Amino acid sequence: MNSTRKAALVAGVFFILTEITGIAALALYAPVVNTPDYIIGSGADTRVLLGVFSEVILVIAVIGTGVTLFPILKAQNEAVALGYVCGRLMEAAAIAVGIVSVLSVVTLRQDLAGAADTDTASLVTVGRSLVALHDGTFLFGPNIALGVNTLLLAYLMYRTARVPRPIAVLGLAGGPIIFASATAVMFGLYEQVSVWGVIAAVPVFAWEVALAVWLIAKGFRPAPGANALSPSS
Repeated sequence: MNSTRKAALVAGVFFILTEITGIAALALYAPVVNTPDYIIGSGADTRVLLGVFSEVILVIAVIGTGVTLFPILKAQNEAVALGYVCGRLMEAAAIAVGIVSVLSVVTLRQDLAGAADTDTASLVTVGRSLVALHDGTFLFGPNIALGVNTLLLAYLMYRTARVPRPIAVLGLAGGPIIFASATAVMFGLYEQVSVWGVIAAVPVFAWEVALAVWLIAKGFRPAPGANALSPSS
């Protein structure tokens, strides 16, 4: 197995991990995200901490895709490849900030909730603020940044045909759609976790799963000639 095949295999595994851990974290965070007074309640800390662990793996996987693919992508267009890596790092950083905010809610609930001298109203306000911070990072990282990153990677895959064109087209469509959806959420047109939000996420989900399966099963197609990205190609 040569280095390019190994890189494809590892990148495919990382993409699968991003999907599994991202969905798992979203489900596991439900108590803290959907309960306004979670910070003073009985809590479901074990479940929430499992969500935190899932997002830690997600951060590693997001960075892993960028680092693993960079040596392959830079041979086609180093500027776009570097942009993809930087975008993945920004996406991971946003997720990491969200992790810290959720951990802070759990820590405050464990340390202060129920204490005799606790200002309950203030504690609830702090808890809601931390959850709002997590919601903001979730909007920026796995939505806005993901949309840009998907478009960059799909562009390179489409122009170089390192994977089948239909797979690349999914990314070219999915990136702008998830970005537009995140923009709509930001302006209050609908909730982030909603029917429209899920519909907007389907093309990106299909792109990442299809890309992952292809990379694991087949790897990259042979590199094109040096003129693959020229305007006349």
